Amino acid sequence: MRVTSCGITDVGMKRQNNEDNYLINDDLRLFVVADGMGGHAGGEYASQIAVTTVEEVLSNIQDERGGEPGADEEVVLQEKLRYAIRLAGKRIYERAQENSDFHGMGTTALVLVLREQSGYIAHVGDSRCYHFRNGDVAQVTEDHSWVNEQIKAGLISKENARTHKLRNIITRSLGYFDEVDIDTQVTGLVEGDAFLLCSDGLSNLVDEQELRAIVTGHPVQDAARRLVELANNRGGDDNITVVIARVDAM
Repeated sequence: MRVTSCGITDVGMKRQNNEDNYLINDDLRLFVVADGMGGHAGGEYASQIAVTTVEEVLSNIQDERGGEPGADEEVVLQEKLRYAIRLAGKRIYERAQENSDFHGMGTTALVLVLREQSGYIAHVGDSRCYHFRNGDVAQVTEDHSWVNEQIKAGLISKENARTHKLRNIITRSLGYFDEVDIDTQVTGLVEGDAFLLCSDGLSNLVDEQELRAIVTGHPVQDAARRLVELANNRGGDDNITVVIARVDAM
């Protein structure tokens, strides 16, 4: 498999500090986005712990990329992703208990691992993963957020949710508790597939069809830059992080 990837993080137009972090490890085909919260010191520290812990855990996993994973291997890898994110959450929680400067810090965590024939996704929070195939786009993660719960209950529309004053309230994150539920899923891969991982600084300002046009219409590096520029041109009211991974050959 040959994968082309690019990542950009930007402070945006309104914030003084960037609490987002991301990771691209091409050897592991590992991609991570974490959107920290809790102020500059706490949020930036929490998101950094998340990306470094996930990389640490996945780096210590025996390489199983020799062929398409079987059903048992799929279950094992999903459990390893859950373990990596839980360990990150435990570390963040413990640091917050040890140091009052970090009380209240937390982060989202979104992880993508590409293996032969399959993509493995794990997440907590409202950082999103989108999957692009044959010119179409689908959001493959579900936001763990207050507004998403209201959407599912039929109380507000998706359009209203993007500008709702409570849109930044998330219902699951790393750091506030020592245990957290983590969503995982597996998706099949075909040549030409692309994935976008992003913080809500992008998804709150750019809709799916705009994402589709940019990601499918431009090289990976150019697409990432254009997405950040578009979010900033629309106010850039939060930190913006974009990671794109495209499967060029199987």
